[in-house]
Amino acid sequence: MTKDLQDCGIRYTSEDYRNQLDENGIIASMSRKGNCYDNAAMGSFWSTLKHELIFRCTFRTRDEAKAAIFDYIEGFYNRKRSHSSLGYKSPLDYELNLSYPNN
Repeated sequence: MTKDLQDCGIRYTSEDYRNQLDENGIIASMSRKGNCYDNAAMGSFWSTLKHELIFRCTFRTRDEAKAAIFDYIEGFYNRKRSHSSLGYKSPLDYELNLSYPNN
C-alpha cells in the first residue's frame, strides 16, 4: 500500500472493516474527506504514546501492556507532561486553571 492510500485512511473505510466495527458495537472516529485536522490531536497523542512508551518497552502479556499504558496516560501524560498547545502545562494543570462561568 502506498503512503498516499494510508494517509487517506482507505483501510479504515473498507466495507469489511466497517462491518467488523458494527458487529462489535464500535463507532469509528474519522476525519471528513479532505480535512486532515479533524483527528490531528488524537494522531499526535498516538504518535507520542508510541514513541515515549510502546517502542521503548517489551510487554510479556496484554495485561502488562494495558497497565503500562494506563500508568503512562494517567500518571504521566495527563499529570506531568507539558504540552505546547496548552502553554507548556500538563492537561491537568491546564484544566485546573480554566475559568468556568458560574464557578
